[in-house]
Amino acid sequence: MNLNQKTIAELVDENYVYASVLHHFGIQFYNYSEQTLHQVCQEKSISMNALINDLESAIEIDDSEEVELVGYPVELVIEYLKHAHYLFIKRKLPYIASLVSNLPNVSGKFESIVKDLKFVFPLFVEDFIHHIHEEEQNLFSYVMLLKSAVSSNYNPSQVYYEMEKYSIQQHAINHEFHDDEMKGIRNITNNYSLNKVAPLHIKVVYSELESFDKNLITHARIEDEIFFPKALVLEREIKLNLQQKVSSN
Repeated sequence: MNLNQKTIAELVDENYVYASVLHHFGIQFYNYSEQTLHQVCQEKSISMNALINDLESAIEIDDSEEVELVGYPVELVIEYLKHAHYLFIKRKLPYIASLVSNLPNVSGKFESIVKDLKFVFPLFVEDFIHHIHEEEQNLFSYVMLLKSAVSSNYNPSQVYYEMEKYSIQQHAINHEFHDDEMKGIRNITNNYSLNKVAPLHIKVVYSELESFDKNLITHARIEDEIFFPKALVLEREIKLNLQQKVSSN
């Protein structure tokens, strides 16, 4: 059967990633589940060819693969991390939040799970965004100041003042505390475990939550194993430089 003759429910059940492609085109799969792709495109005046091209090229990227950033300077690592933050906040989380908020109220096995997800996920998003903004405004800015100080002449008083306020080691310790941000959601969903008879909407939500969880694990590993070691080297270099300036005066 051609894609355009399949119902939206059939398409999404075939590949849960299709749901995000449809969402991008303004089609919430749970609102058009019994209509064919052809019917929905006609109704919403969407280019069939453009949508089918995106569906056919929809491949879930395996973000569990390590990104080769070890040899990159710290400023490029920061740019990579900030880009990942942007994708999380502007694309991934709004889509999952939409899926969760539109979960239908059900009875039986998933009743309490749906209620818990609708309550917990918005709180998780709020806390996560606050953590990201704090990291970018404080930690990343501090490390870029260190990088600038290493690369050129700098004001020792300004750098010393900032180093009194911040500590890479302390940030790293605090980061370990935040690494497992999805633990509560894993508990609610029993590690995203489902049976074949689970509602399609639940399957898509679990799939997206699990995918995001993997994204965060990879992201945290890059920060812990690449970003923080590079930042610590910078901080130690500046400390030694400041000590030499003091001893020479």
